[in-house]
Amino acid sequence: MFSKIFIPLILLTTVAFSQTFEDYTKSQNKAFEDEKKLFGVHQKSQDIEFNNYKEAQTKVFNSFKKEVGAIWEIPKVSTKTKWVAYSKDKKTRTDVDFNKTTITVETLASSEEEAKIKLQNALKKVVTVDNKTFTENDPLEQKLAKIKKPFHMIDEPPKDEPLVSNMIFTTKPTKQVVKNYIYKKMKSSKIKVKKSSIIKKTKVYSITIKMPKDALVRKSKQYYKNVKQQATKEKLPLSLVFAIIHSESSFNPRARSYVPAYGLMQIVPRTAGLDAYNYLYNKKRLVSGNYLYNSNNNITMGSAYLHILYYKYLRKIKNPQSRLYCTIAAYNTGAGNVAWVFVKTYSMDKASKIINKMTPEEVYTKLLHGLKYKETRIYLQKVNKRVKLYNKLYANA
Repeated sequence: MFSKIFIPLILLTTVAFSQTFEDYTKSQNKAFEDEKKLFGVHQKSQDIEFNNYKEAQTKVFNSFKKEVGAIWEIPKVSTKTKWVAYSKDKKTRTDVDFNKTTITVETLASSEEEAKIKLQNALKKVVTVDNKTFTENDPLEQKLAKIKKPFHMIDEPPKDEPLVSNMIFTTKPTKQVVKNYIYKKMKSSKIKVKKSSIIKKTKVYSITIKMPKDALVRKSKQYYKNVKQQATKEKLPLSLVFAIIHSESSFNPRARSYVPAYGLMQIVPRTAGLDAYNYLYNKKRLVSGNYLYNSNNNITMGSAYLHILYYKYLRKIKNPQSRLYCTIAAYNTGAGNVAWVFVKTYSMDKASKIINKMTPEEVYTKLLHGLKYKETRIYLQKVNKRVKLYNKLYANA
């Protein structure tokens, strides 16, 4: 929206006597057009600034992958469901797979004795480190932090919330509890060994540890209070928010995809992030990756975007269940692509008229067969199943 133009009373009086109504209208239209141009220039400037920032990030990522590739055969980086972290010398790394609930620790060493020490230290770190400490000390995050952010970008460091520990321990572990856990896992886990194809006279040692069977349930409980609060505020089913988080990131707070999208609910700063922040705070602002790695911020913005989809973009769909199915699909692919399923155009106004003549079951079936992308069709099925799962899990909470 553009701000209104206020004309002092004395100026209005002068205009009334010195100009015809037609002249006055022309002057007002010109002022409006001038303001539009200024807004457009400002918007263009913001876009350029953000694109430059994004390009700088890409350069840092590519540079980091190149550095890692000089040591490791496969230069792993974090994804939607995996959190990958490297030591400062990049010769030890941990790969936490939130979907499979496993922790893989790898290290380059010249002897088994050296490898065991490095594996133990890395395992201790990964099961105890919090989000804030990781951000401050991770070599990649340190490089990214040096990039100049766009002037209006909202930035906020992640808080000191646990990343993995509450998936393993029922309470905050003492040093002795951690020590016992590591001793037990190192003793019971087979250390795999293979020659490094890159560094001579060096071997790659690795262990993979399975987390408890209910690790994801434990992790979901960490976010229950915030999910409950935001679901209530945005008039959404609590089970929907949990199902979206589970399907987007498997509760990986450090989730990052190629788009890039960040955090638990995989918010894209330039699209959903912009809409959600404007809805919440009445300001069009971009948010940083660190802002979205903060779980409270991520859940707040993800819930806000679900509200926008359900109550604004898809508001003309009358049946709540039909609208819910469309909201789930739209979260993944956009409301326009949902409309396309029903009318082969991107008009939700036209699509809603067709949808309102269908039963929820017919809408669901139509979406499963008609959505453009296989990823979205699978996504709809996953989220729908998980809505039922979290309805049961938190029915009495």
